[in-house]
Amino acid sequence: MPEPRAKIRLFVADALGPGAVVQPGPAQAHYLGTVMRLAPGARVALFNGRDGEWAAELAVAGRRLTLTCAGQSAPQVLPPDLWLLFAPIKKARTDFIVEKAAELGVRRILPVLTRYTQAERVNSARLRAHAVEAAEQCGGVFVPDIAAPAPLTAVLADWEPGRALVFCDERGGPPLGRGTAPAPAAILIGPEGGFAPDEAAAIRARPFARACGLGPRILRADTAAVAALALWQAMAGDWTPVPVADTAGGGAAAGVTGAAGRAVATLPADGTRDGTGNGTDPGAGGGADATTRGGPGGPAGGVAGVRR
Repeated sequence: MPEPRAKIRLFVADALGPGAVVQPGPAQAHYLGTVMRLAPGARVALFNGRDGEWAAELAVAGRRLTLTCAGQSAPQVLPPDLWLLFAPIKKARTDFIVEKAAELGVRRILPVLTRYTQAERVNSARLRAHAVEAAEQCGGVFVPDIAAPAPLTAVLADWEPGRALVFCDERGGPPLGRGTAPAPAAILIGPEGGFAPDEAAAIRARPFARACGLGPRILRADTAAVAALALWQAMAGDWTPVPVADTAGGGAAAGVTGAAGRAVATLPADGTRDGTGNGTDPGAGGGADATTRGGPGGPAGGVAGVRR
């Protein structure tokens, strides 16, 4: 029988399993001991993006805290094979996009540079920290890969075969809804000011791209990203109740699959997330120590053309 799920959750890089001992980093130890004031014997949920969620018991020896895995409380569940491509905007709104993408469920997040992109500097470590914190608070057991910023032209030139691109174009198109591209897929959201006409034409000309609209009103970039992800998840993702085969060419993992290739299993031996070589070891490149947290509990809960 699975262990009860603890309310306090931490992402760690360590391998998890029966009896595994994890020593939280300084920021995590401060959060557990000072912010949450946990006593010895308290249960904390740990996950690493590979081994599911494990209930761990807190032990305190002086100033040293350790967490010992008692049992698995949730299996490893991968989100659908969906990527989010977006042009970075002002810092707080870029943070918001990454946070909500992690909550809604994507495998990769790719900041792309377009002609009208205004915020070309992207702090990947900061975005990773926001994705980790979002996964901790929403109950997920997977943290999406954050790619380094790259020109949109370069990303499209090296596009993965078989992956559909849902192009949210401010010039309009069929509504994003039923009949949308299933996984493996990617959603593209433009910058403030939208795409340049020749950029939009070049994207539409790609055989893997499908232009769509997000309703009759012009949405801000952060609003458009959330709307598009929610619509895709409702129509083709793991919000749908009808199980379908994993279409990701072998999928991210072997095992039971649900809608749009949602898999419940462990990752392949090569450490990649989707079986195609994309993504990296979820434990690499930082961790929960970079996050900031509040008190107990989780967070409070058209077109891609955008306005300021």
